[in-house]
Amino acid sequence: MNGVNNAIIVVAKIGGESMQARKKPIISLKLEWCKACGICYSLCPKGVLDKDEWGKVVVKYLDSCTQCGICEDHCPDYCIKIGG
Repeated sequence: MNGVNNAIIVVAKIGGESMQARKKPIISLKLEWCKACGICYSLCPKGVLDKDEWGKVVVKYLDSCTQCGICEDHCPDYCIKIGG
């Protein structure tokens, strides 16, 4: 989990009418700080976050992230960073 995928995705409308580029959300995790409290994945409104076999946070559905910041704001261990 050292790398974060921040590649640009190109989205094209069917028929080539228009194209638009958007960046994927960036979610940085410091797993060594995570105490597996579960607050972040319990509060995520889009179900982006989940837990691994030890209860620590993992990103499950990155494309669903709206970058609302709820997980970052409520993490008591400051192990989640949303954005660049």
